[in-house]
Amino acid sequence: MRFVVAAVLLAPYVLLAQFPGRGPASEGVQLDLEGKRVQARAVFQKAIETATSAAAKANAQRAMAMSWAFEGNCRKTGEYEQMVIDYWATREKDQPQTAFYQEGEMADEAGRVCIDSGDLDAAAEWYRKGHDFGLKEPNISPDRRALWDFRWEHAQARIAARRGNRAEAEKHVAAARAALDRMSELRSEQEPFFRYLTGYVAFYLGDYKTALEDLQKAQQDPFITCMIAQTYEKLGDRDKAMEYYRKAASARGHNPPAAYAIPFARKKLGEQ
Repeated sequence: MRFVVAAVLLAPYVLLAQFPGRGPASEGVQLDLEGKRVQARAVFQKAIETATSAAAKANAQRAMAMSWAFEGNCRKTGEYEQMVIDYWATREKDQPQTAFYQEGEMADEAGRVCIDSGDLDAAAEWYRKGHDFGLKEPNISPDRRALWDFRWEHAQARIAARRGNRAEAEKHVAAARAALDRMSELRSEQEPFFRYLTGYVAFYLGDYKTALEDLQKAQQDPFITCMIAQTYEKLGDRDKAMEYYRKAASARGHNPPAAYAIPFARKKLGEQ
């Protein structure tokens, strides 16, 4: 697996690339998808210990972070994401445009796992770090600056909604919209992530009709699929909820959206 900057520009909480082919890394991913977390982490630990380069070790550490994410473990996910951040810190001099961006990505990944697991204080701290790391990029473009602001406001709005603070959530939704509107090349690509935000906020503030409408317009990934299922459940439509839970449970990603959605959906379906 390699880190690809061009891909991560398109969306916050980017999906991790899958490990191609066979080998220990892909074996660990498969074990996580099967719910065999302890075995998966043993595979990733071996990959960390036997890595033949610092970059390979960082890749394995990132995979380990996601393995812990499948258990909703904010602290351990953050521990391994910090190791990856430490790797990128060694690349700041030679690869400044890539290094600071990746530091921000890793911090945001940890923040995403923490908010999904309910540790809102840790989530806020990780997202703040991600924003600060990203803005350290030398000669950062206006679009990329706006992207980091969008992600930070996006996170703060979701955290406020989880805490039931409507006024705070709405303030940050408006700030996220303003950051999105400052973008030029990235705006159309980021627009579905604004619908994710408004749908998420509506859900946690109890407006399930709006939540459903907006989530259906958001980027479609296992997390959104699972949230649509949760929304149908709140609206009393069990059949539609189970339909979407089945879709979420069948996801194949090894990333924050899948790490939340797969275990949650399978529990709802009685598979775990």
